[in-house]
Amino acid sequence: MVVWERPEPPERPVPAPLSRERLVRAAIKLADADGLDAVSLRKVAAALGVGPMRLYGYIATKEELLDLIIDTVYAEIRPAGDDWRQVLRSVAEATRRAVQQHEWLADLIGGRPHLGPNTLATGEAVQAAMTGVDLDVVVPAVAAVNAYVVGAVRREIAERRAERASGMDIKQFQAAHGPYLQRTFATGRFPALSRVVRDGPHLSADETFRIGLEFLLDGIQARISQCGS
Repeated sequence: MVVWERPEPPERPVPAPLSRERLVRAAIKLADADGLDAVSLRKVAAALGVGPMRLYGYIATKEELLDLIIDTVYAEIRPAGDDWRQVLRSVAEATRRAVQQHEWLADLIGGRPHLGPNTLATGEAVQAAMTGVDLDVVVPAVAAVNAYVVGAVRREIAERRAERASGMDIKQFQAAHGPYLQRTFATGRFPALSRVVRDGPHLSADETFRIGLEFLLDGIQARISQCGS
């Protein structure tokens, strides 16, 4: 029986009351502060002031705990909008905000589907918004948006971690490597790339995410229009 279907043990008022919600909130707090490496049954128990064995009535493994914290964060991802495009956009933007707030989430999305109730509710809202669209379009379209979001947020988090590790933000990194690129581009070996670096737009992370997402949604709209013609 999966963790969402397994009942909790009866509440024990002493020495400290527990619930899955308390365990999950403690785990999220640890992960937000110090990453997923800080999340273990022992550390969660210590944060709650109980022995590790007290937790096993509520969760059986660390993997179950991770499933629960992911699904709890998915409650923050609320689809909104009057049509499929607005709904897909809102889910993409809300997912990005959730990852920005919970950096560890970038390491847990993009693999096998998560099947908790909040995650399923998000998926249900997306599919409901695309009612009337051919499923041969819906399935790859939703997968494409998911892949775009996962790739974009992981890149942003990788940059955030690189800044912490190197002590240089992106502008400092660019300035440090600028002379090398100037010398390299002066050889004439990379004219197309040189033009992009020299004359292309320098977009913020917000602009890059928004514009790329709109390109993708435009493509989905075109495919839906083709199927309907």
